Amino acid sequence: MKIGILGAGTWSIALASLLVKNGNDVTVWSALPQEIDALSETHTHKNLPGLTLDERIRYTKEPSCVCDGAELLLFVVPSAFIRSTAASVCPYLSDGTILASAAKGIERETLNTMTQIIEDEITQRRPTLSYTIAALSGPTHAEEVAAAQPTSIVSACEDREIAMRIAAAFSNSCMRVYTNTDVLGVEICGALKNIIALASGIMRGMGLGDNARAMLITRGIAEITRIGLAMGCNERTFMGLAGIGDLIVTCTSPHSRNNRCGEMIGRGMTYEAASREIGMVVEGYHALEAAMELSRTYHVEMPITSAVYDIIKNNRPPKQTVYDLMSRDIKNELE
Repeated sequence: MKIGILGAGTWSIALASLLVKNGNDVTVWSALPQEIDALSETHTHKNLPGLTLDERIRYTKEPSCVCDGAELLLFVVPSAFIRSTAASVCPYLSDGTILASAAKGIERETLNTMTQIIEDEITQRRPTLSYTIAALSGPTHAEEVAAAQPTSIVSACEDREIAMRIAAAFSNSCMRVYTNTDVLGVEICGALKNIIALASGIMRGMGLGDNARAMLITRGIAEITRIGLAMGCNERTFMGLAGIGDLIVTCTSPHSRNNRCGEMIGRGMTYEAASREIGMVVEGYHALEAAMELSRTYHVEMPITSAVYDIIKNNRPPKQTVYDLMSRDIKNELE
């Protein structure tokens, strides 16, 4: 396929490396000219040490060039920039293009997922455009994908044939792709698991052990599933790669920015200081306000999300917050 990639972060470049090795024609765009210059000149990415990029990958600073002739256009920018990126490329989109989001988040102001933001921008700017929307998500740290380590991802699209077409472009002996028609469920998983990962890091920073982490992951997926079902998603999505799979890796891996940020907060740092030290976007923080609004809108209890919100936004002591979580009323696990 001819594929355009919007964004030049670690995940974007890991995907570009994978896709070009699979024989796809790949062009990468960034809104930051210095990123494109560095990639073009060095064929390396500063946050992916040891990876030498295939010289067949092309780089551009022009949104028109990355869209030109693209059969598949991947949105791989931080969630806060999905709307502005969609607006930038809208004038250059062609009928029949597959638009896929590989970003994870929920827009605070609208509660839109990433694909919903893209659709909203197209509706406003190109209402007659013919296109297909999809999402890519799963337990996929960029560092391991770039190193060609075994990984699996979900290609989610309401059109099963398009989901399979995307899967074929990504699949090889190191990347196994599953398909799913529950686009909303896949995106809800991807957005909310980052908040649970912040909680996991906080508990680790406090010195809590494996029992606590297992409890958190298990009750975290229960919390995410509750809100997903209230929104009309398929329950099985939450038991799959985009759900429990992505939650496990984000809550346990040292590659996880959310996990690392939470650990620093658990050791007593402020969120601002922790995020500066990490130096990259911590998506869980940006999803907090939207998650709390979803909880209120759908009347779904989300105690872990509320606890993380209190610690990060209201400066509540983590020790007291964990005590309160553990002291809640006894519940039936099956209800």
